[in-house]
Amino acid sequence: MQAGAITSYIDVAQVALYGFWAFFAGLIFYLRREDKREGYPLVSDRSDNVLVQGWPSMPRPKTFEVRQGHAYQAPPGNRETRHIAAEPLERWPGAPLYPTGNPMRDGVGPASWAERDELPEVTAEGETRVAPMRIATDFVVESNDPDPRGMEVVGADNLVGGVVTDLWVDRSEPQIRYLQVEVPDGEEGPRSVLLPLVFTRIDRERRLVRVKAIMSHQFAHVPGTQHPDEVTLREEDKIVGYYGGGYLYAEPSRQEPVI
Repeated sequence: MQAGAITSYIDVAQVALYGFWAFFAGLIFYLRREDKREGYPLVSDRSDNVLVQGWPSMPRPKTFEVRQGHAYQAPPGNRETRHIAAEPLERWPGAPLYPTGNPMRDGVGPASWAERDELPEVTAEGETRVAPMRIATDFVVESNDPDPRGMEVVGADNLVGGVVTDLWVDRSEPQIRYLQVEVPDGEEGPRSVLLPLVFTRIDRERRLVRVKAIMSHQFAHVPGTQHPDEVTLREEDKIVGYYGGGYLYAEPSRQEPVI
């Protein structure tokens, strides 16, 4: 046998196949552990002392340097302790939860939100990523597109809930993210709230902004922002969750069976 002639007594194709299987199994194991850096350990319905992480177990914490200047650890190693304003319908583990308050504000079901950082997202240049056009003055509305400023916002009940006063743009992905809506009858008088553009349909002819997610009177209860010119990551989650939850909770009939 000549030197290096391994094919005469080893099935190279089979060895390559087994090697691929081993590599693929290791890849699945690695990815399955890495996807547990967020959201784990799960919360047990039986006891707070039960660690629910499945197999494989969670990976060791990895520290990331965030652009805002602080460090973030994943898995974070802490569990959310906020009260969930909902109760299980049955006693068995995993039973559906029924809201006990205002689910759109309490973050229940489709209105849920994560406890993200109370900091605004920033661009690669260090600027606040989402900002109103009164601050981001280098942005304009294209002349062929409708400018929502000054338009009335109509809820799912076809009643006016407010008036658009400004546009909030994304500096990293140049586009409109939110409409700023002036609500005349807020919780403590007139207030400004943010309306995600994805929940709207702009009626150019009638100069109306239509929103099917919530009713007109519910604009007054949209979660606000701590700063008039900034929105934090957690505030964005709460705002989007409020409108998203409206598709189920804004009106009692939306929770009923279709058929």
